[in-house]
Amino acid sequence: MNSLLKLDRSSQWLMLLAFLMLAAGIGLRDPWPADEPRFVLAAKTMVETGHWWFTERGIELYSDKPPLFMWLQALSYQLTGSWRIAFLLPSLVAACLTLFLVFDLSRRIWDERVARYALGLLLITVQFSYQMKRAQIDPVLVGMTTLAAYGFLRHALTAAKTRWYYLSWAVSGVGIITKGVGFLPLFLLPMLFGLRKLNARQLSPADPQARAWLGLLALLAPISLWLVPMTLMAYGGNDPQLRAYAEDLLFRQTGTRLLNAWHHHKPAYYFLQVMASAWLPGVLALPWLAPAWRQAWRERDARVWLPLLGWLAILCFFSLSSGKRDMYILPALPLFVLAAAPFLPALMQKAWPKRIALGFAVLTGALLLTAGLMALNGEPKFERRIELERGLASAADSIWLALAILGAVALALCLWLRAHPERALLAVFCSLWIGLSVSVMPLLNEASSARGLITAVQQKIGSAPWAMLGWKEQHLLQSPPTNLPTLFGFKRPQPEQRALALAWAHQQTDRWLFADHAWLNRCHSKDLPGPYPIFAVANRREWVLLQSAQLPRTCLEQAHE
Repeated sequence: MNSLLKLDRSSQWLMLLAFLMLAAGIGLRDPWPADEPRFVLAAKTMVETGHWWFTERGIELYSDKPPLFMWLQALSYQLTGSWRIAFLLPSLVAACLTLFLVFDLSRRIWDERVARYALGLLLITVQFSYQMKRAQIDPVLVGMTTLAAYGFLRHALTAAKTRWYYLSWAVSGVGIITKGVGFLPLFLLPMLFGLRKLNARQLSPADPQARAWLGLLALLAPISLWLVPMTLMAYGGNDPQLRAYAEDLLFRQTGTRLLNAWHHHKPAYYFLQVMASAWLPGVLALPWLAPAWRQAWRERDARVWLPLLGWLAILCFFSLSSGKRDMYILPALPLFVLAAAPFLPALMQKAWPKRIALGFAVLTGALLLTAGLMALNGEPKFERRIELERGLASAADSIWLALAILGAVALALCLWLRAHPERALLAVFCSLWIGLSVSVMPLLNEASSARGLITAVQQKIGSAPWAMLGWKEQHLLQSPPTNLPTLFGFKRPQPEQRALALAWAHQQTDRWLFADHAWLNRCHSKDLPGPYPIFAVANRREWVLLQSAQLPRTCLEQAHE
């Protein structure tokens, strides 16, 4: 707190603006797919059942991810009493931590002006601001990896106490049980060793390599606090489901997923495409940063090249795996920002960087204004398609109007701050994210969270028993606790679930089945031919709600199943 009070007024206002942008909208929406409802459902189940070591999804165990992130969400709920607030709190804390660490390290190795540029660049990077306002594991992972990298870099570049070195190892361990790749900050150690061999400047005289074995113990300590009890419970009893959970989590979801991924296959250059788009607008400075980095290499400046090499190492690591998703590269972003920030003050004095910064801000506002006005007045095809796929017909006009207003506000800010393009860029992005969070996202919530769909289901069936087939996590999450649906599994094969669902439905005449139309459409029957009536379209899927008499008693499965 004292270090914050010692900052100049500009830095304090910037941090307040960052917090407002990231916190805007919390409490105004429910979890949205694809990942948010899954994690909240697991956390909610933990709180309700007291089963904390093995995460659950409906009637099955959920072994895709370690439980730490769900623990944080459950703890946030116990502190706030509201899932709408609690599910986003871990991401907010992780985002604020990441921004502060990047700011503080830049201030220590450069100066406070550079630190403001670093914080501002990270804040307005599209991928950072988008991911940090979502309740996924990746924001917390980035918070952990940035804290670990901060400790290594602070120890290496500012001769900080050894405790920062060991803290980094321990936090890397926490990162591993957050998501398997939490060890990414350890890539900085071989890079540090190489820079020492090259006699790089600005490195502290201490050699942490001699204490690596102690660091390894610090790494294993937090991992063992989770891993040892979990494996003892999984292998010490007679429950094959717990053993299957442990084996899937420890082996298939980590090593197999990395070495022989079974989905999300992308080419080796995929993350170059991601950075070229998702790391806007910072990547637009690369034509000027590259010569600056080259000069820093000639000068053997470790303050630039240690984070830069860490970024490149993470990029190479993820590029080697065939399975890739855009958010995987996010932990490398703070390192890129640390390497770019010292050159930004001078760069923003140049004519073309200033034009590009202002032009990008103007283009962003113009696109939003144009899209909003066209959707309101021109009825373009893309607007109708989005409304139909997302089930947004009732809120569509309000959404497009809000986008048009936000675009107009962005253009007004560009006009007002045109003499200071970097300020215009920051103001535009912060105003857009705040506006989207408090206006557009609440309008999207009924459709995106499935709250509106499940409410309509309950109005239709009343208190009658019902079941779900081909369901998604948001449907179970939004189901009323007084009338929870019967489930037949999530990962269980479709034919088995269909057979169980039909058998359940025909046990009583007043039972209802809520199902993905694509699942039931594969169920052919001689007694009930023809298509099923669509109840609703939501989350780009068609859903049906049928009573027992409207369902076949048996299925003739299609041959390709």
